[in-house]
Amino acid sequence: MIIIVIFIVMIILIGISYKLYNYALNPKSSKKGIFNSSKNEPRKEDLWIKEYNRKGSIYINSFDNLKLHAYEIKESDSNKWVITVHGYTTNAEYMSSIAYKYYTLGYNVIMPDLRGHGKSEGHYIGMGWHDRLDIIKWIEYILTQDENAKIVLHGISMGAGTVMMVSGEELPKNVKIIVEDCGYTSAWDELAYKLKNMFKLPAFPFINICNIITKIKAKYSLTEASAINQIKKSKIPTLFIHGDRDKFVPFYMLDELYEVCNAPKDKLIIKNAGHAKCEKVNSNLYWDKVINFINKYI
Repeated sequence: MIIIVIFIVMIILIGISYKLYNYALNPKSSKKGIFNSSKNEPRKEDLWIKEYNRKGSIYINSFDNLKLHAYEIKESDSNKWVITVHGYTTNAEYMSSIAYKYYTLGYNVIMPDLRGHGKSEGHYIGMGWHDRLDIIKWIEYILTQDENAKIVLHGISMGAGTVMMVSGEELPKNVKIIVEDCGYTSAWDELAYKLKNMFKLPAFPFINICNIITKIKAKYSLTEASAINQIKKSKIPTLFIHGDRDKFVPFYMLDELYEVCNAPKDKLIIKNAGHAKCEKVNSNLYWDKVINFINKYI
């Protein structure tokens, strides 16, 4: 009887953990548009990429042979480039307002769809880990176009986690600035927070089992998908941004990330901003800070 009970409990735990994997990391099952709900009327910059009739789709192959998609918007002779990196369950177009601002500042723009999102192939959500290698591929793409490129990486939410994970790799000197907006410390920490916050469940044993499933199905570990470990190694000037009313990626993660960063750094707190809403809540303050920070290094 004891063996039967243990077996039944294990089946239940595995079943719940598998549902957690599908809910969190399966792009076909994850809740869509979770960061994109807003009662505000869209601004012209929010719709810019949809209306931009000269946008061009480009494709590269990932390290594991996925076909990855991005929009390339290049109309100037400038050596300034930006890669805008979207968040969880959204796509490249979600970064339209960010890309639009950089475009008006004379930047050439690459707007990728992360693996498993938009027009890019992939059967799982990378939480930034494999995505970091994909962004490095986009950096290499830029350098084939412009060997003197000065590159900014600007990510929001999971995109912020991604650019921080990129920052811990050996990068070409062309990468000048990281802007991370409401990024999490690690995939493990974020999923543990959401499991407790949304479902009132403890991290153990559910995330531990989910991590085993992730290793099998997605070939990475939730523990290695760590922005905080990567940012410790970074030498790239980094601007940290977070809204003080963020209920999705908790506000306290801002200071945890900021404190371990040994590169030149600064931070911006946007009052009354929820998750991924900083640029919309106070656009002027947001861009004044971003532009002033960038101007120190480019």
